[in-house]
Amino acid sequence: MNRFLGFIKKEFLHIFRDYRTLFILFGIPAAQILIFGYAVSMDIKNAGIAFLDLSHDEITMELTDKIISSGFFKKTETLLSYSDVDKVFKKGKTKAVIIFESNFGKKLVSEGKASLSIIADGSEPNTATLVTNYTTAIVNNFNLRFAGDASLNSVRIQPEVKMFYNPNLKSHFMFVPGVITLILILICALMTSVTITREKEFGTMEVLLVSPLRPIQIILGKVMPYFILSFINVILILALSWFVFGLPVKGSMVLLLAESMLYILMSLTLGILISTLSGTMQQAIFISLIGLMLPSILLSGFIFPIENMPKVYDYVSMIMPPRYFIVIIKNIMIKGTGLAYIWKETLILIIMTAVFTGISVRKFKIRLE
Repeated sequence: MNRFLGFIKKEFLHIFRDYRTLFILFGIPAAQILIFGYAVSMDIKNAGIAFLDLSHDEITMELTDKIISSGFFKKTETLLSYSDVDKVFKKGKTKAVIIFESNFGKKLVSEGKASLSIIADGSEPNTATLVTNYTTAIVNNFNLRFAGDASLNSVRIQPEVKMFYNPNLKSHFMFVPGVITLILILICALMTSVTITREKEFGTMEVLLVSPLRPIQIILGKVMPYFILSFINVILILALSWFVFGLPVKGSMVLLLAESMLYILMSLTLGILISTLSGTMQQAIFISLIGLMLPSILLSGFIFPIENMPKVYDYVSMIMPPRYFIVIIKNIMIKGTGLAYIWKETLILIIMTAVFTGISVRKFKIRLE
């Protein structure tokens, strides 16, 4: 028994001395609890909303203030005409537009009813549904001031709900772009993350060391085959999206493929960076899967809106490449926008690609010395 207890004590000491094991045991569960607890939220908070007020009377101003002061929404813009609705949605910050008809207040007082339209961005079906439900509830509550009764027969303002880009609120309009974003970064980063570590473990690194190839040439040689295969994968995914789910590409196909090539290259260079920083294939795979999968799903805006999360998660998500590509692919595929609306996200991906490549080359040089 003493020998057995001594063996257990030894195992505890080994675990306590290995910070990686302690991180897996305690760090990852704690991080997951914090991420899921704060990031996974189906509530609306600070959702962008714009107003097109064709009446400009006291009642429309009061109802606008009531919607903004509810704490669920923040005002992004005040529109001047119907033509501004499409423009404001393409910018990506506005989730819904509230439209008050002409003479809204006069009609409500004299005729007992007035028209109000709620137009939501259907490219994010879950958010669009929540935004319209919350707004409708606020409007119905506002009706009580004029009706004096909560019954359905006393409703004076009946909101009319419309969806932009996705009138039927089909869920694959949200999931297909998100899945494309996740598949590319996970597969590309995972495949390339084991390349250099595999050379080390299999003892073939010496061949690279004595070769006349420069570090940048070796890295590009590792990346190119995966780049070509991943690009073919993108074409296959887009074809499946079109023929199986009926999800068209409303924007430029050339621009979409060019952005996909940039995102693939960024993901591959990220995998190479992980490979140069990892000592073994197991470490590289662990970092690629655990370090990228959950944050990419939760903090990219794929399923849960980033604006609903605490501000600290907004800052953390800024270093996640999927956050930017999912904006790009939704704008091109669903909204039909051009480079003018996604140039910031494109520039960020270019910078990330350059930074990952530079660090990888530098780390690779150090390992060659």
